[in-house]
Amino acid sequence: MPVFKLCMKIFLKNWLSISLYVAIFLAIAIMISMSTMSEQNKSSSFSQEKAKVALISEEKTPLTEGFRQELAKSSDFVKLPDRTEALQDALFFRNVTYILRIPKGFTEDVLNGGSMQMEKTVVPNSTENAYVDINVEQYWNMARIYAKHEPKASEQQVVKQLKKNLSGSTPVTIKAHERAQTANSFSMYYFNFLAYTLSAVLIMGISTVMIVFNKRDLSRRNFCSPMRARSINTQLILANLLFAAISWAILVAFCFLLDSKSFATQNILFFIMNSAIFTACISSLSYLIGNLLKNLNAMSAVCNVLTLGPCFISGVFVPQEFLNSTVLKIASFTPTYWYVQANAKIATLTHFEWSDLEAIFYSMVIVLGFAIAFFALSLVIGKRKRLIN
Repeated sequence: MPVFKLCMKIFLKNWLSISLYVAIFLAIAIMISMSTMSEQNKSSSFSQEKAKVALISEEKTPLTEGFRQELAKSSDFVKLPDRTEALQDALFFRNVTYILRIPKGFTEDVLNGGSMQMEKTVVPNSTENAYVDINVEQYWNMARIYAKHEPKASEQQVVKQLKKNLSGSTPVTIKAHERAQTANSFSMYYFNFLAYTLSAVLIMGISTVMIVFNKRDLSRRNFCSPMRARSINTQLILANLLFAAISWAILVAFCFLLDSKSFATQNILFFIMNSAIFTACISSLSYLIGNLLKNLNAMSAVCNVLTLGPCFISGVFVPQEFLNSTVLKIASFTPTYWYVQANAKIATLTHFEWSDLEAIFYSMVIVLGFAIAFFALSLVIGKRKRLIN
């Protein structure tokens, strides 16, 4: 199989330019992997954020001391001098986010069913302050209820009952195996970026081979040889398919090395299937480009346009939900758009019924349709070129 062997030699000769795309892709993939794993570690556990609170009490009673102890469970107390300027500076520099002042006579007012209010000054839009508000209202509302229904109870007894009632807690557990893979999953990002690298590698490799074999002198020499045209074409196609399969397998294997846990899920099977169909499509496109171009100098420019262009408008670099509807309509005429759309749906799969998979297979069929169209067109152009030559 001399044609097949020659194709392999051409692929090996261009390995440096091809490996450059792979190296850049892997560097990006590693960064994504590190950031994704960091986010997953953060989301695997729950802990309540504590607000920085300055509690200024103008009286010291059992109820206010009990309140201080309860508030300490959800807050970090910061001691500040009771001066307006010092308190304002602390809020401005975020040394505290919540200043609470208990006025003199507040405890007596609560026990007598009064409506005296505490004074609070907070940093706007602070999430931690919501917990403080809940704890403050819960403690003093319950104190008012006890004072109303048990008027003979002492402050110490009320504090003891409040401490008992507020001692409960609700554990929060996040079960990773019940969570659906989200659009932020490493696998989706990896296989989305795979579209750019795979397109560049295949176009650079396959188109180079086809341009070399389509040179007029070499083409005439080949078809004057005893070897049949069908045999030459078959060997060319086999060599290109082998190159595409090896490139795809290497890139998928790196996904396993970077995120081996994802290969235990059913989702990864659909990611692999989708990428295999996309590989076949880009191989057909590369075969077509090789039959259209006449020199190697133009190939780099065409490669950049046909890889970067669809990737920018199809959701590889920017998620599709952030792209303009007009841009997405234009992108829908490229296989990359449907490939990325299928990946987005695969990433959110939790059930694998036909109703869940129908949209994914629809996108895959469209990509496969592109592959067949590109291949058929390349065969027609290739045959016409041979007749002209």
